[in-house]
Amino acid sequence: MRLVKVSVIYFALVFGTGFILGTIRVLWLVRQLGVRKSELLELPLMILVTVIAARWINRRFLSEDSSTGRLWVGWVAFGLLVASELAVGIGMQGRSFFEVLIDRDPVSGAVYYASLILFAIMPWLVGRSWLRRG
Repeated sequence: MRLVKVSVIYFALVFGTGFILGTIRVLWLVRQLGVRKSELLELPLMILVTVIAARWINRRFLSEDSSTGRLWVGWVAFGLLVASELAVGIGMQGRSFFEVLIDRDPVSGAVYYASLILFAIMPWLVGRSWLRRG
């Protein structure tokens, strides 16, 4: 049960930040730069947030957990993130399930999906002993 709570915290930190940045992107940047450039500009910030959130949950909650526990936290948070993306896309934007998952720019969409995998494994990555120093 503790790992579920940690997963929810990790998810909430990253999703909340992404929701704020996504709002800024959609309302202002897309008009100026287009979808692809706007999404690619937002991505480094989201990766930074992911790293910071994963480091924080590792230090605060997962210092004694195994690699398996860290992976479990990441993949549960990943499931929450995908479910939330679907909920926002379907509920707030009126898009279909498949539009939410598939209707993306080929370049920024591919990078986005790669960043989702990175989000899922980040608690494990930053929990590795060679990354915990410093």
